[in-house]
Amino acid sequence: MKKSVYTLFLLASLFSCKKEVAEETSAPVNGIITLSKEQFSASAMEMGSLTEQDFDVTVKATGKIDVSPQNRAKVNTFLGGYVKSTQLMVGDKVSKGKALLTLENSEYIDIQKDYLEVAEQITYLKSEYERQKTLFDEKITSQKNYLKAESDYRRAKGMYQGLKEKLLLLNINPVQVERGNFTSVITVFAPISGDVTVMNATVGMFMAPSDVILEIVDTNHLQVDLAVFEKDILQVKTGQNIRFKVPEASEETFTANVVLVGKSIESNDRTIKVYGALDPKVKHFLLTGMFVEAEIIVNSKKGFAVPKDALITEGESTFLLVLVNEQNGFVFDKVAVTVGEKSEQFVEIMPNKWITPSSKILIKGVFDVAN
Repeated sequence: MKKSVYTLFLLASLFSCKKEVAEETSAPVNGIITLSKEQFSASAMEMGSLTEQDFDVTVKATGKIDVSPQNRAKVNTFLGGYVKSTQLMVGDKVSKGKALLTLENSEYIDIQKDYLEVAEQITYLKSEYERQKTLFDEKITSQKNYLKAESDYRRAKGMYQGLKEKLLLLNINPVQVERGNFTSVITVFAPISGDVTVMNATVGMFMAPSDVILEIVDTNHLQVDLAVFEKDILQVKTGQNIRFKVPEASEETFTANVVLVGKSIESNDRTIKVYGALDPKVKHFLLTGMFVEAEIIVNSKKGFAVPKDALITEGESTFLLVLVNEQNGFVFDKVAVTVGEKSEQFVEIMPNKWITPSSKILIKGVFDVAN
């Protein structure tokens, strides 16, 4: 009886050892696929192996197409008024100094009247101040009279300069006002050249000083504004190349290069701003506000890879079909792999004890087999 128990224990131990060895030396069998030579040939399938390729090491980021602050202008007015005329629409191009619209308000006349009154007084007050100064220097008049004349003149001079600046802000010529030519209508001019991207004014509407009448963007200076996570930012440097796509508009890949890396972290999402200058050839394809998905190329490396068509993707898992036997047709094992960097044609396969550079892999016709 003892001998029988001992024999069973020995057999169990041997079986366990063989099982462990098998698990260590054979690939995990996720699914065996068998193809005849006729099927292989008819579907124009091809086999290959891992090849060494050059890959870009990238940092992923998201952002938008935008312009720097000096190339975007929100137009408003120093003193509100009713829109009298405008012919602009969103999309129109304007040049710096071009008339955008006219505003009308009786308050413009009030400022001109005040300016003219002070302008007429200031000549007399200046003359009186100089006369009182001379008399005071000759000890003919009191210091009180001299100081009053000086105060009146300086106060009038300050009012004169202040009202003159208001007129200039309203684009009213002070010289014309001093000639008695008043106007209740002012013209608003473009502060920069660019495209009208926002238009909030219609004829008859009252525009307050706080209202944005319209917005102008100089699209000749488009850039890509990216948000890079804190964990990646130390890899990003000025001069590095950027590849990006506008997923909602195109499958095309555009290029830029890093010109500025932010120096502070956004508290909400722990990201840092990175700005990229666009290739001039692609600017006319893009619009401000477009969402982009980008990769910043921070380094390069070599790695073993397969063509993209060799991959089978199921959910979040990726597989390759590895040849295990070709005596009576072709027998493939579906082996799970971890992918690394990607290029236009190849995908890096991370080190895996089940796949070696000498392994034969199905690289063409995989779609027909996997489906």
